[in-house]
Amino acid sequence: MPHSHELELLAPARDADIGIEAIRHGADAVYIGGPGFGARASAGNSVADIARLTKYAHRFNSRIFVTLNTILRDDELEGARRMAWDVYEAGADALIIQDMGLLELDLPPIQLHASTQTDIRTPEKARFLQDVGFSQIVLARELSLAEIAGVRDTLDPDRCTIEFFIHGALCVAFSGQCYISHAHTGRSANRGECSQACRLPYQVLDAQGRFVAHDAHVLSMKDNNQSLNLGPLIDAGVRSFKIEGRYKDMAYVKNITAHYRKLLDDIQDERPELARASSGRVNLGFTPDPLQNFNREFTDYFVNGRKEDIGAFDTPKNPGQPIGFVSRVAADHFEMHTDEPGLRLSNGDGLCYWNQQKELVGAQTNRVENIKQEGVDGPSSLWRVFPKDAMSALEDLRKGTVIHRNRSMDWVRTLEKKSSDRRMGVWVHLSECDGGLQLALTDEDGHTGQSRAELDWSAPKDEAGASLKLRESLSRLGETDFAPFDIQLALSRPWFVPASTMNALRREAVGALESARAKAWERLPRAQAVSPPVPYPDDTLSYLANVFNHKAHDFYSRHGVKVIDAAYESQQEEGEVSLMITKHCVRFSLSLCPKQAKGVIGVKGTIKAEPLQLVNGKEKLTLRFDCKPCEMHVVGKIKRGILAHGAREAAEHSLVFYKKSTAN
Repeated sequence: MPHSHELELLAPARDADIGIEAIRHGADAVYIGGPGFGARASAGNSVADIARLTKYAHRFNSRIFVTLNTILRDDELEGARRMAWDVYEAGADALIIQDMGLLELDLPPIQLHASTQTDIRTPEKARFLQDVGFSQIVLARELSLAEIAGVRDTLDPDRCTIEFFIHGALCVAFSGQCYISHAHTGRSANRGECSQACRLPYQVLDAQGRFVAHDAHVLSMKDNNQSLNLGPLIDAGVRSFKIEGRYKDMAYVKNITAHYRKLLDDIQDERPELARASSGRVNLGFTPDPLQNFNREFTDYFVNGRKEDIGAFDTPKNPGQPIGFVSRVAADHFEMHTDEPGLRLSNGDGLCYWNQQKELVGAQTNRVENIKQEGVDGPSSLWRVFPKDAMSALEDLRKGTVIHRNRSMDWVRTLEKKSSDRRMGVWVHLSECDGGLQLALTDEDGHTGQSRAELDWSAPKDEAGASLKLRESLSRLGETDFAPFDIQLALSRPWFVPASTMNALRREAVGALESARAKAWERLPRAQAVSPPVPYPDDTLSYLANVFNHKAHDFYSRHGVKVIDAAYESQQEEGEVSLMITKHCVRFSLSLCPKQAKGVIGVKGTIKAEPLQLVNGKEKLTLRFDCKPCEMHVVGKIKRGILAHGAREAAEHSLVFYKKSTAN
């Protein structure tokens, strides 16, 4: 949890190696899955790897947050409690959790952060979570600047920090409020196994069964990018800026972390009242560019209000960037002109284009040749492309087709190499002492490491250049975590210092400084819940509260809730219910919203928010529209086979979870 004047850049990590690179590229904190119970089921890590990552992170005062953010059965609670202790002892700084049953257990004194899966959209819920002991809360991605500021105004900034997603894939549902995957496949998004039904193509039918859209990915969102909104988000109260992507590769984490590090550093350089939440500055070996990584094009979603163009309806794939057009098609290759004469193609580049059916077709290059043009120095704008696949497989590729590139091998190779250094600044002070010399290194956080060398004074051969030689030697901090801010020589006369002596002085001073930093390290404090227990904002909870174990039931009961339904995964909701609740509105995106029609001559009174139907193969879902809060509900019911399989599994493996009954 950063202090109220500190900004925290929070990066994802699939594994410890990626986490280390995130820190090296400027992350103030990293979130990563532990051995189990994370909302990305296949992104777990051993306790040993957590320990390795925390050891590296703490060198820079960076923090490691471990995800424990699935809903848990009763028979899983003890395993989750043990895991919490294991990662705490490995040095983890916080747990990111969804299940309130965990607060009823004997957890270690580790800081708790409320996952985005807890669906925090209102000041009342945010305040409640602060008062029950959460130090950081991840707000819903759908909030506007004004709504974020409303949450800020209800919180105590010294007790609870606002965290907000600024980049990456967008879940179309309010997080924690999507059950389509469980209803259709038995794989619960709240248990880290989402089947991503939102990325499928659907036929959209109106209330009369007429086609409104054909094979459209109407639930697929573009990717989040808040690069232009960081200043306003800071003003609205955000202090932890979160990058999505625990499934993403190292190149993505390097690039996107570095991108936002530069943007936040620029803001902090202009606003001295703000500070970084960790130590050190980053020196990059490349220029960050979010367009180079997989993306479905970008949106800032609802931060600046509702917009029509937030969906990736044509494809959930990465269309890349337009780079040129086809000028000639041959039997085994095609030729293309690039829009920029200096743009280079490489063997292995990923190219693609849209065919006549508006489908994205891949055309990965096997080999490329630059075709020389008269009067052009260096690479020309004309290229011959030999694709990996046969030309006959490239449907609708013809003269004039616009070519996109969604993978640059030159970029890939750049990020496969070492691409960043992170160093903490130190003031270097060399002085005389009884019997020799003393070296002091004082870092940017005020820690000091000292060393001494017993050495008789000896005059240098080149007195005029002696000081310069000493400064050069003192600046050689090599592969350490430090770089000199300033070097001062407090010497009464020129000295000759043997290289071996100077090397030992530097090495011992760096070691002493590292020891001082380690000794000064402090764990984040665990917030205390308000006593007596504060009441939950509502006295009734439906399946949408995701209560899946008896400890979670006890938690809400202790906070004044009278009626507590079981989680959808308890499989007690056998009829049609809302399987997804979202702020995205298909009617609005297709220009069929009644509010859009107001004032339009000829349509007044004829456009109504009637239900629509989504069809994908045998799967059918109904869209219902709640226009007052401007929300859409995707309605359906659980498959009979899923109900039967769940009952068999519970019986065979003695699974225990909360089910509401009249006794509750």
